[in-house]
Amino acid sequence: MQPKEQKLSPWAWIPTLYFAEGLPNIIVVTIAAVMYKRLGLTDTDIALYTSWLYLPWVIKPFWSPIVENNRSKRWWILCMQLLIGAGLAGVAFNIPTTHYIQWTLAFLWLTAFSSATHDIAADGIYMMALDEHDQSLFVGIRSTFYRIAVIAGQALLLKLVEVLEAIRNPITAWSIVFYVTAFTFLLLAAYHRFFLPNPHEDIDHPQSSFADTLNTFWTFFQKPQISVAITFLLLYRLPEALLGKISQLFLLEKMSKGGLGLTPGELGITQGTVGVIGLTLGGILGGICVAKGGFRRWLWPMVCAITFPDCVYLFLAYYQPENLFWVNLGIGIEQFGYGFGFTCYMLFMLYFSQGPSKTAHYAFCTGFMALSLMLPGMLAGWLADTMGYYRFFILIMCLTPLTFLAASLISVPADYGIKK
Repeated sequence: MQPKEQKLSPWAWIPTLYFAEGLPNIIVVTIAAVMYKRLGLTDTDIALYTSWLYLPWVIKPFWSPIVENNRSKRWWILCMQLLIGAGLAGVAFNIPTTHYIQWTLAFLWLTAFSSATHDIAADGIYMMALDEHDQSLFVGIRSTFYRIAVIAGQALLLKLVEVLEAIRNPITAWSIVFYVTAFTFLLLAAYHRFFLPNPHEDIDHPQSSFADTLNTFWTFFQKPQISVAITFLLLYRLPEALLGKISQLFLLEKMSKGGLGLTPGELGITQGTVGVIGLTLGGILGGICVAKGGFRRWLWPMVCAITFPDCVYLFLAYYQPENLFWVNLGIGIEQFGYGFGFTCYMLFMLYFSQGPSKTAHYAFCTGFMALSLMLPGMLAGWLADTMGYYRFFILIMCLTPLTFLAASLISVPADYGIKK
């Protein structure tokens, strides 16, 4: 265990911790859907099964008080990373079996539940180990590495599947990919065994009472302006929630059906390389700007950054460029804006969660964040099929004023994030 008196640089653990937070999410929500498609399930079944797999991230506030009031956050992180690895190994082992659908779904549920619990503890140790200034400075780094796991992890895993399917059958290829991801989490757990901070506030709690758990819920919903906070959390990313579910399908769809006709390899370059670079630069710049200028000064530039670049997809759908340069340029701009604009969303959750039980209260915020993605995402496919990609992207732009409205409601100190 890392000695309490040794001061660890945030760079030693924030990138890997939030990479570990993002990777299971993309595996459960997206990679699993591609796997079932390749193994022959219908779209109806895939949509039904994989949509429900996102539920643990939505309802994780219900068990966040247990993580808050029992054992240390460090203990929860290490245990959940091992359990995620076990869940992914269970998926890999059961893919070749007769009843693979039932067993893989069961282990994917285990992975999702473990990942949601891991998120609670990871966010808790982030708030305990860093002061307000460092939280603001590194919020762009943490969200960047989370998104790197989501985008780059998806691109690399799908490329690995493509290579393996060329030399092996799909069942064996997918089994190998899930064994690789399971081994990755064993490595992450071993690394974090030595390179996670041990803040003095992160004590090994004795078992809490049911009354303590109920009080944690009560204190969250008694916070000042709770209704404003929930409205902001649900509406700020509404256009992006709809866009995120459809953007990759649009890029892969044939041009005759309104898409751009990219191959999986080209998609990996566009979103897994160009998109990641734009996202990284935007997230890092957002954290630096707030750390120097304060939350209020940069709120509206960030709102503009997360909304206006969505029009990139409108132009791509209208012109359908065959030259990848224009596609990559558009995706790079959109991802840069998203990385920069998402910073204020993360900082608001950190600010609103301050006080007693801040780990559990932050989990409540991320639960509403997950709900803000889940509900619009369930409708996005139907809207895109009904309207077509071009009209769907027009709808996205028409919804962007909701982001401005949500941002206008919140109240955060102007100097929040500046080093005191």
